[in-house]
Amino acid sequence: MTTKKVSGLKLILKTSVVSGMTLLSRILGLVRDIVFARFFGASLVMDAFLVANRIPNMLRRFFAEGAFSQGFVPVMARYREKHSHEDAREFVDAVAGTFGVLLFLVTLFGVVAAPLLVAVVAPGFIGEDGRFDLATLMLRFTFPYLFFVSLTAFAGGILNTYGRFGVPAFTPVILNIVLIAAAIWLAPLLEEPGMALAYAVFIAGLLQLLFQIPFLMRIRALPRPKWAIRHEGVRRAGKLMLPAIFGSSVAQVNVLVGGIIASMLGVGKISLLYYSDRLMEFPLGLFGIALATVTLPYLSRQYANESLEAFSATLEWSMKLVMLIAVPAAIGLVVLAQPLVATIFYGGVFSPDDVRMTALALQAFAVGLVGFSFVKILAPAYFAREDTRTPVRVGLIALAVNFVLSVTLAWYLTSIGYAGTHAGLALAISVAALLNAYLLYRGLREQAVLRLSNNWGSLLVQVLIANAVMGAVLLYLGRPLAWWLSATVLDRSAWLAVSIVAGALAYFLILFVLGLRPSKLGMRPH
Repeated sequence: MTTKKVSGLKLILKTSVVSGMTLLSRILGLVRDIVFARFFGASLVMDAFLVANRIPNMLRRFFAEGAFSQGFVPVMARYREKHSHEDAREFVDAVAGTFGVLLFLVTLFGVVAAPLLVAVVAPGFIGEDGRFDLATLMLRFTFPYLFFVSLTAFAGGILNTYGRFGVPAFTPVILNIVLIAAAIWLAPLLEEPGMALAYAVFIAGLLQLLFQIPFLMRIRALPRPKWAIRHEGVRRAGKLMLPAIFGSSVAQVNVLVGGIIASMLGVGKISLLYYSDRLMEFPLGLFGIALATVTLPYLSRQYANESLEAFSATLEWSMKLVMLIAVPAAIGLVVLAQPLVATIFYGGVFSPDDVRMTALALQAFAVGLVGFSFVKILAPAYFAREDTRTPVRVGLIALAVNFVLSVTLAWYLTSIGYAGTHAGLALAISVAALLNAYLLYRGLREQAVLRLSNNWGSLLVQVLIANAVMGAVLLYLGRPLAWWLSATVLDRSAWLAVSIVAGALAYFLILFVLGLRPSKLGMRPH
């Protein structure tokens, strides 16, 4: 077995571990969202919590997933490859102390300035309906989650660098369990039930951080924080982190822009966008983010060792897998949008009209699923080479396009009295994601970092035909929305499962008949 095949096998195994843990987290996340929909629906309370939770979560994507993953991991990989274990430990200690202090100051500011932050992120909340005051109170409890989860991501970055992918991938499960418990058992006991969710976010963040500590101790990498802003590694990581904060999180900035506009469209619009986004995030998180999490350390080490052919082969392999999974997932979300929403969320205070409006936004988000997935793969190819300027420049272009489209579509759809104005915001986010992915891809090609093999043409034809057949099968098995709303939960679940399994079997069977084999997806030198 060649080195390339061994590397590919390792990546598959590591990705499988992360995907398995991520699947567990996503399933519990889906259960959490079902509980939210049944107990809170698309309501004032849910809108307030989503805004209060969105602010630290958006910053979490910036500081944690954006900065620590894209800025810390490449430098840590270089220390592991080029320096001693003691040097690597010293670097970890310096990062823990320096960035820990900075995160604490940011968190303190967020708690104190909660009213200002809510006014900026959700200007439509300012008024007499109570959303502003409730969101402000919630934010004072949810904002400290940023501090806990950023340090958790830092710990996860260390574990990932040492090849321990399972523990960081499992950690989000804790958040979902705490939120579910709070919604079901704590909320009914409180005068303001929505506050139970804010309390749960704070508690879950602390538990996630504590959970990582024993595993860091096991690999002798538990940080001993110290302030060392002049440390060479800290300065290098900081130089990468600042632009990475934006460059890897354009999708979240786009969602933020959509949320600002949605807050001015009326009560419930933010909740409808949330539920649809969560369904779109399921396949993205299950595979796209999992693959990106595993790929980044490999790309960083390959670049540090000047293995440029292996770098390109790893990136191309990731792109092929994303295309094979993301394209059918996007088509499935478009065709099965109403059945999915009706089966998962319908019931309790979640009404038939909520089903229709959520499904409409889900279809718009699905358009951009391929773009979201490719950004997760292509952006790390820049960060692994410590090129942070290009993703920032590309991100600014995508952000500008999203803003213009969001404002234009919101204005136009509102002017004609269309009830699905929020779907226009989802469509704008999707278009921006596709543009972001294309510009990142073009940059890698122009820099000769990514060199494609000769079998892409045949692979694209195979995927196109297989998706056409899958789409036809799903349409044939489809039933009107009235049936989904009148059927029992068991009947809805059974028929949805039959549709998904039939579509998946048709897709992979056609790929097999057309000659696609796993061996053709292996990483080969160019």
